[in-house]
Amino acid sequence: MENKTITASPAAPETTAKPDYSSEIAAIIRSNDAPKTMMGRLDDYHANDIAEVMSSFGLAERKKFYRICGLEMLAEIFEYFDENEAAAYIQEMGIKKAASVISKLDTDTAVNILRCIEKEKRSLIIETVDPDVQKEIRLIASFDEDEIGSRMTVNCIIIRNDMTIKQAMNELVQQAEENDNISTLFVVEHDGEFYGAVDLKDLITARSNGNLEDIITTSFPYVYANEQIADCIEKLKDYSESIIPVLDDGNIFLGVITSQNIMEASDEEMGEDYARLAGLTAEEDLQEPIVRSLKKRMPWLLILLGLGIVVSTVVGAFESVVSQLTLIMAFQSLILDMAGNVGTQSLAVTIRVLTDETLTFKQKWHLISKESRIGFLNGTILGLVSFLLIGLYLFLFKSKDIFFSFAVSGCVGFSLIIAMFISSIIGTLIPLFFKKIGVDPAVASGPLITTINDLVAVVSYYGMSWIFLLTIFHLS
Repeated sequence: MENKTITASPAAPETTAKPDYSSEIAAIIRSNDAPKTMMGRLDDYHANDIAEVMSSFGLAERKKFYRICGLEMLAEIFEYFDENEAAAYIQEMGIKKAASVISKLDTDTAVNILRCIEKEKRSLIIETVDPDVQKEIRLIASFDEDEIGSRMTVNCIIIRNDMTIKQAMNELVQQAEENDNISTLFVVEHDGEFYGAVDLKDLITARSNGNLEDIITTSFPYVYANEQIADCIEKLKDYSESIIPVLDDGNIFLGVITSQNIMEASDEEMGEDYARLAGLTAEEDLQEPIVRSLKKRMPWLLILLGLGIVVSTVVGAFESVVSQLTLIMAFQSLILDMAGNVGTQSLAVTIRVLTDETLTFKQKWHLISKESRIGFLNGTILGLVSFLLIGLYLFLFKSKDIFFSFAVSGCVGFSLIIAMFISSIIGTLIPLFFKKIGVDPAVASGPLITTINDLVAVVSYYGMSWIFLLTIFHLS
């Protein structure tokens, strides 16, 4: 008899648990090691991991960390806090330490943090930082929060167009010590006017006796500092550059906006639009006080309350219809919901399309035509489905005669067609109207469109019921 060797299948590899960096970092900071030893051990961790641990520390532990941590690392960690959190930590420091940290931050980050600090301490910090940093902070702070200039940084390499390749290389080496964004060098004329840009690779590979003009891209994209962020986001996304120069109205080079700045601005703009679509006047977060949240939500709710009263009044006007045909009340929510849904869909599509600032009248008209046709076709399909299903439901389960059953379901189906057709047009026209009068179309929020479409649906449904069921068919 042949012996068979049974080979055990190899055990499945064990999943390696993710290291608990937070506990390790906390243990290092809470240890009694010498400051130099602590810093040496913390160098092995990413600044974002250290930033996440900070919130778990008490005030005494954070102050200990501020003392032992080098300014370069501390500034890098602060880049990962949101403005309010960073401002709270800055206010825990002495003025001199706070000013030193602010000086090391990217200027746009520093300005955003300073805006969240109480006025008196903010003034003291700004007065303590280096004069050059003061100048940069005041420049960026001079722009409104919704202007590109408020997002720029002066962390970049600047050379003049009259330099030689060798001089440009020396300038790069000298400035790179203080600046991180060195992949692109920006070229200005002697009076500071923007001239073009040089790719780092092109400069490094150029011959020292070559002509700098030969490697300057004079058609490099740029934006103006006083342009609105919302107007520039799509344009900035289209550029493949990781860093874009920012100019004043006289084409003088002021600073740059990085791809990270662009993404942050885009995220915030999307967040604001989402908030408005939800009927809020601004975004909220978990830490926001209740009173402030109420102030953001209440304005739209008051408007919607007024519109809701109008809808209720219109329903009351059809009291005679409801009293004679109480059954139709059962299908009111169906009409209202579908009208609101199709209106919100058209609203979302329209707001997305309106991000294109070059939209022509013909394209806008095409949008209205397309959305109305989609609303009509969807309404027709759903109207036919409702006609069949509701008719069968009333006939088979409610024991109504077949004429009554399909007369009611036909009224529901026809009302759906009308309500969905009109709602799709309203969901398109309202944001277009807001855009035309210079108001952000996102304020045509979902709740507003839904309430207006409720009014359309109520008039359509009860109007059809009154005309067909009572006046023509005399059903009651």
